Amino acid sequence: MAKRLIITLVALAAILGGLGFVKFRQVEVAIAQGASFQMPPTAVTTVVVQRETWPSTLTVIGTAAAVEGVTVSADLPGTIDKIHFESGQSVHEGDILVELDTRQERAQLANLEAQRDLAGINYGRAQELVKAGVISHSDYDNANAQQKATEAQVGDIKAAIARKTIHAPFTGLLGIRQVSLGQYLAAGQAIVSLQSVDPIYVNFGVPQQNATSMKPGRVVRVSNSDLPGIALPGKITALDSVINEQTRNIQVQATLANKGNKLRPGMFVQVELPLGQPRQVVPLPASAINYAPYGDSVFIVSEMKDAKGNTYHGVRQQVVKVEGSRGDQVAITSGLNPGDEVVSSGVFKLRNGAPVQVNNAVKPENNQSPKPENS
Repeated sequence: MAKRLIITLVALAAILGGLGFVKFRQVEVAIAQGASFQMPPTAVTTVVVQRETWPSTLTVIGTAAAVEGVTVSADLPGTIDKIHFESGQSVHEGDILVELDTRQERAQLANLEAQRDLAGINYGRAQELVKAGVISHSDYDNANAQQKATEAQVGDIKAAIARKTIHAPFTGLLGIRQVSLGQYLAAGQAIVSLQSVDPIYVNFGVPQQNATSMKPGRVVRVSNSDLPGIALPGKITALDSVINEQTRNIQVQATLANKGNKLRPGMFVQVELPLGQPRQVVPLPASAINYAPYGDSVFIVSEMKDAKGNTYHGVRQQVVKVEGSRGDQVAITSGLNPGDEVVSSGVFKLRNGAPVQVNNAVKPENNQSPKPENS
């Protein structure tokens, strides 16, 4: 019985040992294969960089604003009797926009004018009578006060009638009409918006480090993606007195001519500000930059060697300094040299030393002045 148990244990140990040896060999082979495994090359596009001279400019986003802008409203309540404008119409200062019904006020005016005329006659008589000593100076003063009071009442009712004729306060462009003929207007109720759009303001923020360059009279260029090929010149006319604590920007206001009303209040625009002398930069397509909190970088293609000494096309990561952009390009001011072959697309798939395969059949846009088809 003991002999059979020993034989069984020996056989079991031999089987387990054999299985362990087989598994050990399998692990060795897997480790060897892993050590010799190479990632397949990643397909990328590249661009060979060259130095260019770019003007030293700052491009920021601004908002167009009317030099004068109001919502025309009724000063006094009343019913609309006449409307003299159409939505979107250009008007001049003083043009009549709306007339309210003034029949009641005109009837009151006729009554007060009759009282004024009578008071004037009585005052004239009182002058003669006081000179003759027929009436007292007190009666004369009452006649004089009555004449002045009725004159003031006539002036008051005339002013009320005039206030019910609503004029354009300045030359500009009307918005959409918000009232109808025969409608009752409460005091202060909106009738139509009026904006002065030529000239027009453009308001924009500038970082505090550039605040000293922003001086009244400095020329700016304003453009809009919805108006391709059009750049409107203007001049800085005002700067805010404080810097915003949240953004650390200073608000700047420029004024520019707006012939044809190309810009409208509230429209986003791009503002280009010249800052100084032209500078030497290395332009790259924006898709070539790997943006990161610790620093922006690019991947440069070069000849590399693997662990066995074999040569292959690989990439090395290079930290660069990005300053400004124009169209599809960004300006690199340090970290690259002319002639470097830089990966222009596919950077998110790369790591330092990764093998790559260059295929420039289809490349990303790299234009300083792009013109999108759907712009």
